[in-house]
Amino acid sequence: MSAFPSCRAAALDLGQLPAARDVIEGGETDHPRTAEDLMHCRALLLLMMTMTAPTAMADEHQTLTRIADDVYLAGSDPEHAEDEAEDLFIAGDSLRVSAPVTGTAHMAGRTVEALSDIAGDVYAAAMDLTIAGDIGGDASLAGYDIRVASVGGDLRATAARLRLDGPVGGYALLAADELTLDAAVAGDLFLSADEVNFGPAARVDGRLLLYEAEPGTLEVPARVAPEDRVERREQHEWQHDVGDYTALSWAEILGRFVLGLAVVALLAGLAAALVPAPMAALRRRLLETPWRALWIGFLGQSAVVGSGFVLALTGIGILLLPAVMLLAGLLGLAGYIVGVYAFGVGLLHMLGRAFPTHWRDRAMAAAVGAVTVGLLGLVPLLGWIFVLALSLAGVGAIVSHGVRPRFFA
Repeated sequence: MSAFPSCRAAALDLGQLPAARDVIEGGETDHPRTAEDLMHCRALLLLMMTMTAPTAMADEHQTLTRIADDVYLAGSDPEHAEDEAEDLFIAGDSLRVSAPVTGTAHMAGRTVEALSDIAGDVYAAAMDLTIAGDIGGDASLAGYDIRVASVGGDLRATAARLRLDGPVGGYALLAADELTLDAAVAGDLFLSADEVNFGPAARVDGRLLLYEAEPGTLEVPARVAPEDRVERREQHEWQHDVGDYTALSWAEILGRFVLGLAVVALLAGLAAALVPAPMAALRRRLLETPWRALWIGFLGQSAVVGSGFVLALTGIGILLLPAVMLLAGLLGLAGYIVGVYAFGVGLLHMLGRAFPTHWRDRAMAAAVGAVTVGLLGLVPLLGWIFVLALSLAGVGAIVSHGVRPRFFA
């Protein structure tokens, strides 16, 4: 589903982080993290936050699910405040963590505030992110404005404004427009920033690697790190040494979002122009019987995904699991494209325009659908549900048109 990759790419670049072993040559970490680790965590977070069916307690602000000692929270303003959790998965618009977490915390929202201690690792993404409690493990953080206290392990963070107020027990990998460092870093510090403010408690016990547009621009007090442990490198070397792990400006975020909308509109427009008759038939099915299309799409997508796991149970069939998952992803993408186009046609028809008969009308419908659905997808929680439902309805239209299941006739 294409709107979400554009939003996720705008908000996060953590998935591009290479193995820490490749970054820290002779460093002190014993727990290298790969790009796959971060992408799996991000995918798991998105998956768990949509599991609202098996709920143990719900109110108008949040939905709570407990599995063993793990806690899953989602809602507009969720708060983890009662019992301690082993692992915590929490997502929403404005979220708060005020009870201890003995394991790993996964947090995503517009505003994230963690006041309690977290014994394990932390994966968090937000526009405004504040972690006031102590982190016992590693931390991977992304956002616009980040403030973090002590980290027992390694710290990886990217933001427009970043402030570190507590010590870091391992290495630190920091990318920001504006950085305030007022704590000690026990390992190496990899730093890319336009402006750096060193507080009275700032200290780097390992190497300090500065990536600058013009080496020598940033002044480093001797109390932070002696000159023989400071390495200055060209800004372009960051890409080679560390990877695509840089702070995103508002212009870049908006640019990536617009690019995502353009790609969706182009795909939908091309499909409608190259195969107008099938796209018209799919559009009619979705607009005339949307609930039926949604139901069939849910069953169809579930059948494809479920078949992969059933095949895996045979042992030999596990080799086909990647192909089945790829098929499920392509089906979901196709459903999203069909849903966007149908939504655009329906919206224009409501405004008084006739159903499209020329490629220009179809292109306009695709563009209107892509932009409208993309903007609606930005609405916290409800936007994600809407885009998911639209995609499944598109899948249902494809399944009904291609397979024509008699059970639903």
